[in-house]
Amino acid sequence: MNRILLFTGLSLLVVSLAGCGTEQAQPSEPLCLSGVQEGKVMAEAEDVLERMDFVIDKADAEHGYILTQPLTGAQAFEFWRKDNVGRFNTSEANLQTIRRTVEINVANRDGRVCADCVVTVERMSLAESGTAGAGPTSMLFGRSPTALGRLELTPYQKASMTWIDLGRDSRLETKILGQLKAGL
Repeated sequence: MNRILLFTGLSLLVVSLAGCGTEQAQPSEPLCLSGVQEGKVMAEAEDVLERMDFVIDKADAEHGYILTQPLTGAQAFEFWRKDNVGRFNTSEANLQTIRRTVEINVANRDGRVCADCVVTVERMSLAESGTAGAGPTSMLFGRSPTALGRLELTPYQKASMTWIDLGRDSRLETKILGQLKAGL
């Protein structure tokens, strides 16, 4: 009886945190400002991304372009991380291996400097590996009671590992542009 109540309670918690579908809204609106230089917007955008633990992969000031390396989603215990925005995104990062990549374009439009932000989200997909022993119970017993659990990929899993595109994270886009605006 207690196990059923515990399982039901945990199930309700996961559903309430994760929701039944995606929580993402429409793509963010570009940030357009008057009386500011493109170079200043680029420098502040780099600072904002670095404060959020993104690593800049490419920054081209001449073309107004910034691209980050993929950043694996923060876990619930990583309270200092700022790359999860909202309960759905936090739950998703805890339940699955996801990563986000940020792309910022800065350009002069009609006498104003505008910054567009696109955050792409991907989920890891692994092929299942077969059981190494005589039956499924062989997976229950480790080699050592003090051994740490690690994700060890078989050569087949490494070869078949893919990242599935989940679309854009408009909440994180809005947060990045908000911090960019606040810093200018």
